[in-house]
Amino acid sequence: MVEEQASADKPKPVRRRASRAAGPAGGEPGHTPNAMVSAPVPVSAGKPMGAVVLPRRQPNRGRVLLVSAVAAVLAAAALVSVVLVLLTQYRHAEATTARQQRFVDTAEQTVLNMFSYNQNTIDESVNRFVDGTSGPLRDMLSQGKNVDNLKAIFRDTQASSEAVVSGAALEKVDEIGGNAAVLVAVRVTVTDIDGVNKPSQAYRMRVIVHEDDNGHMTGYDLKYPEGGN
Repeated sequence: MVEEQASADKPKPVRRRASRAAGPAGGEPGHTPNAMVSAPVPVSAGKPMGAVVLPRRQPNRGRVLLVSAVAAVLAAAALVSVVLVLLTQYRHAEATTARQQRFVDTAEQTVLNMFSYNQNTIDESVNRFVDGTSGPLRDMLSQGKNVDNLKAIFRDTQASSEAVVSGAALEKVDEIGGNAAVLVAVRVTVTDIDGVNKPSQAYRMRVIVHEDDNGHMTGYDLKYPEGGN
């Protein structure tokens, strides 16, 4: 039993398997088969193969500056254009407002000249009213002796008259004819020869104001009384 156990523990010899080079089994005598030899590929230290690092491309600073300058000029030009347009619109609006106000002022002055007079200045007052008229109104006053008759009527009253405009508004403007319709509200107070003021009377009139080619405005026509047509 001891011997059997010893023989069982003794390592068994390893049998080597015969090996030969690749090729025909029966080679010629004295011929040694070519052996395949692989040589190690040298690896250079540093960056791994295949990683190509290109130099960083420097920006064209001159072109960038040129583009920036052109953009700044265009932005400034656009801003200037907007400002000029706004200024033009503002000036046009101011001119339009001033012109409309001149229509209203002319209508007010026409009514004041027509109703205001005193015994010492009848001729001057009537002439001032006539000189501020044109068109149909001027034609009506110029017929016959209407101006002289108006002066005579004022003298016969032996009174004076004072008119105060209580309101005026531009109704419409006819750009083709150069006329504007203005509604005027006025109160007229007559003082008799004894200096007694009669109750004031209110009138509302539509005054047509004409603007000639030189920008001069005159009372063109009157719709009276109460602004009726």
